[in-house]
Amino acid sequence: MMISSISPCLWFNGEAEDAAKFYVSIFPDSRIDSVSRYDGGTRLPVSFPKGTALMVEFTLAGQRFQALNGGPQFKHSEAISLSVSCRDAKDVDHYWSALTAKGGAEGPCGWCKDRFGVSWQVVPEGLGELLSDPDPGRAGRAMEAMLKMKKLDLAAMRQAAEGR
Repeated sequence: MMISSISPCLWFNGEAEDAAKFYVSIFPDSRIDSVSRYDGGTRLPVSFPKGTALMVEFTLAGQRFQALNGGPQFKHSEAISLSVSCRDAKDVDHYWSALTAKGGAEGPCGWCKDRFGVSWQVVPEGLGELLSDPDPGRAGRAMEAMLKMKKLDLAAMRQAAEGR
């Protein structure tokens, strides 16, 4: 059996189109692919004004996503997050600032929430390697440093791993 792809579908309560536009403004190789709208006549379990986006299909950094205006039944939580792998500290700074802007919130250990309540992890490349160092002392010191951070600073974590 073959599938063509798997794409996350994010549930919103009227903010799907605004969220998708926000996300595509942040990430390269991103676009709105299609928008279907409530027509005001179809009987659905939730009611939004005619013309409100029902489903927004969009692409972020080459990955397909869907945003659904499904109503107030489900809320975003940290039980699922979107992880952004960053080449360097400049990228970490950029994505962290963009995602937490205008009502977003910083969380511990590289986690944040955007203004729509979606959880993100902004992760520098090399983090996994550092935390899985074969020397448990180095890995432990890096982990201890990370646990004190909000936005991750890989250089500071490497210094901590070295005992500095």
